Amino acid sequence: MSYDSTTAAALPAQVTRKGGLEHRSTVLGLLAVVVVVDQLAKGWAWRHAPLTQINYGGNIFVGATISHWYADPVTGALLDLMDFGLLSAAAFVMIRRRQPALVLVPGAMMVGGWISNLLDRLGMHYVTAPGSVRGAVDFIPLGPIRYNVADVFIFCGTLLFILAVTVSAWRTNRSATASRPPPTRHRRRRTWLSGIASVACLVVVVGFGAVNYGGVTTPNPASGPTITR
Repeated sequence: MSYDSTTAAALPAQVTRKGGLEHRSTVLGLLAVVVVVDQLAKGWAWRHAPLTQINYGGNIFVGATISHWYADPVTGALLDLMDFGLLSAAAFVMIRRRQPALVLVPGAMMVGGWISNLLDRLGMHYVTAPGSVRGAVDFIPLGPIRYNVADVFIFCGTLLFILAVTVSAWRTNRSATASRPPPTRHRRRRTWLSGIASVACLVVVVGFGAVNYGGVTTPNPASGPTITR
């Protein structure tokens, strides 16, 4: 069976598209696994773990001032928007740029953990911790501070990601990538419309969370403070 020049030229493009689709599916699958595992653990902890509490602010790493900003309904919503933008950019880079599994897996653990904690503030707490204030469910005690599974993914993923990037850079030399043709006007317009629609939906979700801010911080209100609107 013989192929003409057009068919032969199309084969590499088909292989590239297939490889790109597999890579995107892998990244999205890893992120989904991290989020699902963390959310299931939080749902179980809110109903069964004795030391569960809602972290409706920040943490010791960002300081008392920024933690207070996160705890406020208005500034907290604005910070949620900023976090969403940063995490979207990180996920976009992971999806667009192929990386070896050594880098991809810890990167997905790190980004997926942050995404899952952000989802708590965007409304998932209504499912995992019904009746609670907007925030992340923490139930793993470590000294005076409590953490969750997403925090474990973030901590371990960050350390492994830094190590993997260092090892990968040491082993291989960065090669120049071939220039890609600019997107057509139609694709560019469609991308902008999708982005505007996504931002509009996010603003509605974050605004809903900011308005409906009341709730408890522990499964048993008598064992901890209650946040009222």
